[in-house]
Amino acid sequence: MRGLIIEDDRTIGEFVARGLQEAGFVVDVERDGDAGLRAALARPYDVAIVDLMLPERDGLAVIDALRRRGVTTPVLILSARRSVDDRVRGLQAGGDDYLTKPFAFAELLARVQALVRRASRSPEPTTLTVEDLVLDLLSRRVTRGGTVIELRPREFALLEHLMRNAGKVVSKTMILSHVWDYSFDPQTNVVDVLVSRLRERIDRPFAKKLLHTVRGVGYVLRP
Repeated sequence: MRGLIIEDDRTIGEFVARGLQEAGFVVDVERDGDAGLRAALARPYDVAIVDLMLPERDGLAVIDALRRRGVTTPVLILSARRSVDDRVRGLQAGGDDYLTKPFAFAELLARVQALVRRASRSPEPTTLTVEDLVLDLLSRRVTRGGTVIELRPREFALLEHLMRNAGKVVSKTMILSHVWDYSFDPQTNVVDVLVSRLRERIDRPFAKKLLHTVRGVGYVLRP
C-alpha cells in the first residue's frame, strides 16, 4: 500500500512516515501544498494524510483541487484546529476523516486502515493463511505450524505482499514498489537479500518449502 503525507512540520511528517512504513506502507512525504498536489496527481495512492496549515497552498485547497480533478484517494485531514466548524469545512472540502493534533499514532493508523478498507469496498481480512503459515494483520504476529516467527518490518511487509498474492508470481519490480519506494534502482540486489532472509525464517526450519523462485520472473508463495 502507498501513502502520501503532506505535512510541513518535519518532525510530525517523519514520525508518521516511519510509523506507516513499519505498518507496511510505502510512503511519500511532501512539505508544501503545491508539491503535495503535484504528487497526488502524478501517481495513485491508497491514502493521503493532509495537514491544513501548509505553505504555498493550504490543505483545504489541495483537497478541493484533487476532488475537482476526479481524484478519489481517501484523505485524512490533520489539524491543530479543534472546532466543529473547522471539521465541517474539512469534510465538506472532500476530506474523508479528521484528526486533531496532538494525536496517538495508533489512532491515526486505525483511521488510515479504515479509510483504505472503505475505499476497497471489501472487508479487510484479519489473517492471511497459506498452508500452515499464518499472518495476523492485527497483532502483526506470524506463525508456522504453531511456531512463532519473528520478522523485521520489511520482512513482514514482503510476506504480507506475497501472501496477498499467494499462487501468483510477484516480480522484483512489484516488490520494490510495495516494500520500498520507487526510487530504488531495479538492478539492486536488495530484493534478493530480503527474500533470502525471509526464506531463512519461514522455510528453512520446516520440511515443506513455501517460498519459490521463478527464475527470470520473480517469486511466488505456494504449497
